[in-house]
Amino acid sequence: MHLPLVSHSTALTAVSVFALLAGTAVRPNPVHATGLTPRGEFKASLAAEQTAVFAGGCFWGIEAVFEHVKGVKHAVSGYAGGTSASASYDEVSAGTTRHAEAVLVTYDPAQVSYATLLSIFFSVAHDPTQLNRQGPDTGPQYRSAIFYSSKEQKLAAEASVAQMTAAKTYKKPIVTQIVPLEKFYEAEAYHQDYAARNPNQPYIVYNDAPKVEHLRSKFPKLFREQKQAAR
Repeated sequence: MHLPLVSHSTALTAVSVFALLAGTAVRPNPVHATGLTPRGEFKASLAAEQTAVFAGGCFWGIEAVFEHVKGVKHAVSGYAGGTSASASYDEVSAGTTRHAEAVLVTYDPAQVSYATLLSIFFSVAHDPTQLNRQGPDTGPQYRSAIFYSSKEQKLAAEASVAQMTAAKTYKKPIVTQIVPLEKFYEAEAYHQDYAARNPNQPYIVYNDAPKVEHLRSKFPKLFREQKQAAR
């Protein structure tokens, strides 16, 4: 199917206006129930749950992919990696906060490992060779990044990149940043579950639905048709 290359920002225009009129375009919450304090630090969480944060272009698509992975409790769109003490879609899009659109993935390590999530991130969710862009979306807010919260996550991410580089998995160099997670700001409500709620939106059909189908074909044993129940 041939569709125009509609960018994330263009696709968001009508949605943002509607959200503002409806009063839902509130400032993101820097606190997340799965493990972040108001300072952005990780709290002790249930042994059955762990978290990972990935950035790779528009967060709609990254969230959509991980929500279809068995073992993922939920995926939340948001912002990470900036220097500002706050973040909102308008600020991040303007480049004033240096944040990237990111997704906080809460998962059960007994069902899916962090290494597998990394594999999905690199091979399905985005193209790690695109610098400060992803598909039709350009700018550092769409950069490829892994925000680690432990030494183990850092080493696993670095090992994954080293392995793919040695195997020449991609013709171009991998440009994914591997940096510590300091804070994660949950995005506005209208961004959450966007792909699931708007399956016929041209941007979703052209850019994100193929990623979900790629997940189905590449990781059939991990693919689930419906996302986990709402948190």
